Amino acid sequence: MSLLELADVRKHFGPVQALDGVSFAVDGGEVIGLVGDNGAGKSTLMKTVTGVHAPDGGSIRLDGTLLNGREPGEIRALGVEMIYQDLALARMQDVASNIFLGREPTRRLFGLPIRMIDRPRIEREAAAMIRKLGARLPSVDYVVGHLSGGQQQSVAIARALTFNPRLVIMDEPTAALAVREVEHVLDMIRELRRQGIAVILISHRLNDVFAVCDRIIALRQGQVVADQPIAQTSMNEVVAHIVGAA
Repeated sequence: MSLLELADVRKHFGPVQALDGVSFAVDGGEVIGLVGDNGAGKSTLMKTVTGVHAPDGGSIRLDGTLLNGREPGEIRALGVEMIYQDLALARMQDVASNIFLGREPTRRLFGLPIRMIDRPRIEREAAAMIRKLGARLPSVDYVVGHLSGGQQQSVAIARALTFNPRLVIMDEPTAALAVREVEHVLDMIRELRRQGIAVILISHRLNDVFAVCDRIIALRQGQVVADQPIAQTSMNEVVAHIVGAA
């Protein structure tokens, strides 16, 4: 059984059919490149997987569990994390605070029934997560807004990993990054794969997709028009699928 299975998934917004019978599967530890022109349905599809949108038809299953009708928090608890393009980081706070934002561990104050944020534990566990990911950051005390774009991606990925995900969806993680930072983000995706975590990489940058993905899925007008192993296709062929010239 595949980790994620989509079968005939449909979604419309009024007269617009955003998703029209999308079906594919993702195995554990597999890196999928999801490509398509603007408006092809990529973001709508992933928001449907994560529970932001309810599908109008078809089924979405994670390790056999039906996701249809579940709230985003439930789907996250089952092991699906999505990192949006804007990252949603608190840029005036430090790295450690961002990684545990909203779910900070606490400890009792002098044995009293009063709890306070356990800052030493936050810093210790944040540093361990950064090391596990292989991210290059100055310090977990460093203010996120002072980090480079690639380093901020590292923080967003580390935050996702604290939920022990089985699937991480990344929306344009290398957009507007310098070449060196792009390679660093791709290395982190490879590390997720080594840890057995599946990744869906939404990207317009085919060079990045071909560098790191095992398989590529192309959407056009809400339909899957290609689903091929990277080794069995080419950039020219993928572009032809995207623009409808295949």
